[in-house]
This record gives sequence, C-alpha cells and structure tokens, in this order.
Amino acid sequence: MSPTATTRPDLPEGAAPSPMLQRLAAERATGALMRDRGTLYLADGQVVHAESPATPGIDVLLTTGGALRSEGWWDAVAQAGAGQRVGRYLVDSGRVPGGALELCHLGALYDAAFFALAPTHTPARFRYGVSHWIGPVRPVPVHAVQRETLRRRELLNRIWPDALTDSAPLSPTSHPVDAPVPPRQRRVLTLVNGERTATDIAQELGRSAFHILVDLRRLAAAGLVEAARPATAGPASVSSHSRVTLPEVTADPDVALLRRLRDALEAL
Repeated sequence: MSPTATTRPDLPEGAAPSPMLQRLAAERATGALMRDRGTLYLADGQVVHAESPATPGIDVLLTTGGALRSEGWWDAVAQAGAGQRVGRYLVDSGRVPGGALELCHLGALYDAAFFALAPTHTPARFRYGVSHWIGPVRPVPVHAVQRETLRRRELLNRIWPDALTDSAPLSPTSHPVDAPVPPRQRRVLTLVNGERTATDIAQELGRSAFHILVDLRRLAAAGLVEAARPATAGPASVSSHSRVTLPEVTADPDVALLRRLRDALEAL
C-alpha cells in the first residue's frame, strides 16, 4: 500500500517537534493530544483543530477581522456546539463564507500548534475519542503541521535569537529609530508598555500570535524593544550546619496555501 499524507514519515522521529504526534498519525488515531502550552485535536490521524492560551482563538480572528459579529459567534456555539458542528452551522446559516472560515480556522490551527508543540519536560497526554465542538472544517496532515512548526522556529531564530521576547513583558527602548517602522510593526510597538507580553498584544489586536512574535523580534533586532529579564537571586550563604537541596528537574506542506493564508490573515 502506498504511503498516505497522514502516515508517511516526512520527518525523522528525532527531528519532529512531537514524536508522539507522529505515532498517533501512523495509527490514524482520533482524540486530543494535550501538552503544556496547548491541545491538538486529531481525527483519523490528521490535525483538525488546535488551541493554545498563547494565541487568539478562531472566534477572535473571525470577530476582530470583521467576518462575523460577536453575537453571531455565540449563537452558533449555542445552536451547534453540543453537536460539534459550529463551523458547519456558521457556513450553512450564511454568517460566514466558507472560504473565510477555512482561512481563519487554518490560521488558528497553525498558530496554536506552533505553541502547543513547543519543547517541554512535561509528558504529553492523549485522550482517545475526544472531539472539538468546532467540528470538521479542513483537516491538516501531521507532517505539514510539524514541518510548519519547525519552519517558524527557524524563522524566528534568524530574525532575533533571543526567545525571551516571545514570553516576557516587553518595554520600548530609548534607541533612536534609524528607519521608518512599517505600519503593522508600529501598531505592535504602540502596545509595548513594560507590562504586556506578545500574547497580550496578539489578543489586543486580534492577530496571529506567531505574526506578533515575528514583528516583536524584528523590533528587538532593530533595538526598539527589549524583554524584561528575570531577577537573578544573589548567592546565598550556607553554613556548615545546613545544606540546600535543589528540586530535581524532572510530505511537504502546501507552501502556496500557507502563503495565501498568511497574506489573508495579515490583511484582516
């Protein structure tokens, strides 16, 4: 039998963001893969949805972008959430065009998957048979999700190698602006106030959290923002009668589609 898009091992297991996810794809599993920073929902071995507290959800992308009014979203959840058909209800009721729903869904899926597949020391858990209430929109092969996650990591590192910018509160610097700041980055820069994180800014703007990370790393590379460094405790004196015990620290994606998706979300 020829390999399918779901089962072919495009990535060596050691290079995959989640070898467990690859194994679930190979067994064509259905359920929820729960990790530290998010959850991926699978159906028949493909990723059908993803969520992360670090990213705006599909509801935010739809309503902030103007594709849907907030009351329309909550009506769809009330009418079709129990039957796990919210996506289909939005289209069938005429509230959202099918193409707009698909773009926002793919944007939310890739965005949340990037954070959910972040390196962690905490074991992942998989609950078989669990489905998401959004229902079927457009399944994505696991190999495409993992390769896009790796591509995004590499892009961020090329722009600015300090990942603290992605999670710490951010402050503007006094560095002079040597070149005009593009309008999109300028909107991000106006929200940098010493308290907000990249996630806060993404929620405020209703934009892809990954695209916010890209803008912030470019601003950091230009010397316009900096991350707050965690306080470092000074060395503690230890008497000869006491000891300090430290706790043990326990096949190619559719590139054209991804580019269209990126351009459409940035235009929202």
